[in-house]
Amino acid sequence: MADTSRMAEDLRVEQENSQHAEKVKRSLDANMKDLQRRLDEAEAIALKGGKRAIQKQENRIRDLENEIAHHSRAHQEDLKQLRKNERRLKEMSFQADEDRKNQERIQELVEKLQLKIKTFKRQVEEAEEQASSNMAKYRKTQHEYEDNLERAEIAESSLNKLRSKTRL
Repeated sequence: MADTSRMAEDLRVEQENSQHAEKVKRSLDANMKDLQRRLDEAEAIALKGGKRAIQKQENRIRDLENEIAHHSRAHQEDLKQLRKNERRLKEMSFQADEDRKNQERIQELVEKLQLKIKTFKRQVEEAEEQASSNMAKYRKTQHEYEDNLERAEIAESSLNKLRSKTRL
């Protein structure tokens, strides 16, 4: 998110630079027109013997043309950087959308897994209840078996006593 805001700020700065370069270019164009007018006047003076003034004006024109060329190159570089920043902004925006979609998919999976966990916990609880119930039945049956075994031993002992009495 910070990269996106930073890119937006960079884009805004580049746009301001581009606007500034356009203003400078218009100003330089106006200066160039003014200089052209001055050149025309200087040529008129030069015809009267002012070759020196003509040379001075020609130097000034060359300087301004060089300055215009410099600003034009700077403007082209600014435009190139602007296009690069816009392309990067689009890439980052696309990546952010993909990340958001992945986040949504992961959240859906988490929710599904949480539902499965709840289902498994409920099944475990039911199985534990069933096991507890079965264990209680087993203990009851074991206790009854032991009671019956004890009674059987008592009965067998009584029977053996009776048999031994009847033999005697």
